[in-house]
Amino acid sequence: MSEVPGVPPAQQLLVGIARLGQAIRMDAWRNNGPHNLSPLQADIVTFLAEEALPRRQGDIVAALASTPPTVSDAVKSLRAKGLLEGVRDQKDARAIVVRLTPEGESEAGRLGDVSRAMSEAFSVLSEADLAAMLRGTAAVVKGLQDRHAIPVSRMCLTCRFFQPDAHPEDARHPHHCGFVDAPFGDAQLRVTCPDHQPAE
Repeated sequence: MSEVPGVPPAQQLLVGIARLGQAIRMDAWRNNGPHNLSPLQADIVTFLAEEALPRRQGDIVAALASTPPTVSDAVKSLRAKGLLEGVRDQKDARAIVVRLTPEGESEAGRLGDVSRAMSEAFSVLSEADLAAMLRGTAAVVKGLQDRHAIPVSRMCLTCRFFQPDAHPEDARHPHHCGFVDAPFGDAQLRVTCPDHQPAE
């Protein structure tokens, strides 16, 4: 049986992921909201909403794989829009950290809603296909993190509470989360979780 011509499957998948990335960015521009947020500004608001802790700009740079000048400009813009505020770092009074204002928290909630276009696009997936995509995505993200190619994500696969295949008798919910003490399946895998604690 002859090989199907064209680039290999992994490369085809990369092309597909790149197209999804384009769609997500285009959706972010269309969903810029009342504050006319750029995709980076939206990413910063979303990142700060993940934990209710003030963050240094260096934390934002590392988490979003950006550059200090780019993040600094975005933070200044977000402060001017009333979505962020700067406060003194309790650990170092010379340093300034940023946090969301109440208006910023409201905007984070709006950004957390999946757009209609994206929701409809993903609705074509069965639960099994969605679970497979999440499992594959989490595995690739972990592989890239292990190689220091991307910033570390607060995901199940790197969490001390994650117990993979702890329930082999339950095909739909084989894993266990020690934080909530409950079994779950691939369709519930998290690639970002506020309760994440790094594994040893």
